[in-house]
Amino acid sequence: MAAKKRVGFIGVGLMGHGMAKNILEKGHALTVLGHRNRQPVDDLLKRGAAEAQTAADVARRSDIVFLCVTASPQVEDIVFRKDGLLDGIGSGTIVADSSTAEPTSTMKVAAAVADRGGRFVDTPLVRTPKEAEEGRLVVMTGGDQATIDEIRPVLQTFAEIIVHAGPVGAGHKLKLINNFLALAVAASVAEAIATAMKSGVDLKALTDIATSGGADSVMLRRFSKYYLEGDDSMAKFAISNACKDLRYYTHLAESTPAAAFIGEAVHQTFQLAEIHGFGDKYLPRLLDAFAAWNHARP
Repeated sequence: MAAKKRVGFIGVGLMGHGMAKNILEKGHALTVLGHRNRQPVDDLLKRGAAEAQTAADVARRSDIVFLCVTASPQVEDIVFRKDGLLDGIGSGTIVADSSTAEPTSTMKVAAAVADRGGRFVDTPLVRTPKEAEEGRLVVMTGGDQATIDEIRPVLQTFAEIIVHAGPVGAGHKLKLINNFLALAVAASVAEAIATAMKSGVDLKALTDIATSGGADSVMLRRFSKYYLEGDDSMAKFAISNACKDLRYYTHLAESTPAAAFIGEAVHQTFQLAEIHGFGDKYLPRLLDAFAAWNHARP
């Protein structure tokens, strides 16, 4: 049996805490980088994790370092800053980026890691913090097959489906396209529900009809918990993060180049919601933005 990997984790937030918890509970030594929100860090320390004070120190203590932060600027800061990840990488250290990142930035970071003798893979995620805690995420991987195979036992501690998308950067490209598909549906659902509200259509009747045919979707079912029951916890993903992911998607389309008329419209929809103060709200509250724009609620 292969020896357990020493794992580092930077970004133990909504998604990262569940991932790190499962890595730890399934027998891997874990080192986390502390941050301002102490609750998830302290919980992991109580479970047996160690805490490092710098990203470089995390790298020195680890065979694999997972990053699970907001976006490319945060990834690049962690990697390139003084006492950052590059300062602690040794020969063969694997950096696995589970953030949603711009593929151009991914290639820049991967090259810098390789120059220090390390290896880089992109490992973005699908599903929600609930599945992260349950160890039931979906992971898209980009990188050489041998490295993916090497880290697969660690990925399996928090993921039930692992898809190899191709070389470095392919996982992040797949993630952006997948998120566009989901967020385009979210925007359509929010618009449709606001129209139904304003025109007096019964929302339960609409939901029953939509979920019984071709209009059904995971996003519709998640939103229905909010507009029928007031529960927005089925999609714990901030509108501002969705806006960022859509911006990255439109950049990808432009650089390909590929026409992205719908992508631009969906991106601007989320941008407008963020401008109007909904950025920190969970995804189902995009409906509130549509309702406000349409005066669909008193």
